[in-house]
Amino acid sequence: MIDLTGRRALVTGGSRGIGGAVSRLLAACGADVAVHYRSRTAEAEAMVTEVRAAGRRAMAVSAELSDRVAVDRAVDAVASAWGGIDIFVGNAGIWPVAEVEVRAMDDARWSQTMRENVDGMFFSTRAALRHMGDGGRVVLVSSTAGQRGEAMHADYGASKGAMIAFVKSLAVEVAARGITVNSVAPGWVDTEMCEVPFAGEGRTRIASAIPVGRIATAEDIAFPIVCLCAPQARHVTGEIVNVNGGSVLCG
Repeated sequence: MIDLTGRRALVTGGSRGIGGAVSRLLAACGADVAVHYRSRTAEAEAMVTEVRAAGRRAMAVSAELSDRVAVDRAVDAVASAWGGIDIFVGNAGIWPVAEVEVRAMDDARWSQTMRENVDGMFFSTRAALRHMGDGGRVVLVSSTAGQRGEAMHADYGASKGAMIAFVKSLAVEVAARGITVNSVAPGWVDTEMCEVPFAGEGRTRIASAIPVGRIATAEDIAFPIVCLCAPQARHVTGEIVNVNGGSVLCG
């Protein structure tokens, strides 16, 4: 039922993990997909090939999202090539693996997390909105941590909490133009980002603490993201859609 034929999408971090699953599903639903990446050119080009094989237009653009000039240049390139942007999925971000108490957290770690997850979100969303017409869709990938916090990862929790507040603020700003702004909040997902905590018995231990008893796949997260991009979702805005197997309900 989701028909995105003719819609022009930009996905940050769109070549692998959750972003890669989103790129594939958007293309399967008929959208053209611009794949943003930072440095893994081969993976981005491989995703472009997949999207084109699905019969859709595709291009890859590289940018460090914490660099405003680089972001504007990349988003401008997509809009120039395709005449605008209809869908923006802000997926790229970092989760520092090391557990650190706030009293021991250095300035560098805090600043890097904020640059990547907050500044990068702001720069990329702002750039996309400048090229988005009425009826557009913005979906940002937040986290369970942004709602209930995450001890030993206060920087990450704070950055995703900022994203949630940003979504709710922006949704009201652009509502009169028919643009919806929502967030999907994953918990644990089977992606490269989580390889370290999943090592050894970690995967089993983590899965057992999730109410549904399993760890999400990237495709589990991509589905609700793409649903929020559908024309049928026009009355859903400012929402944080939890896709974490019930984890956000647990203390």
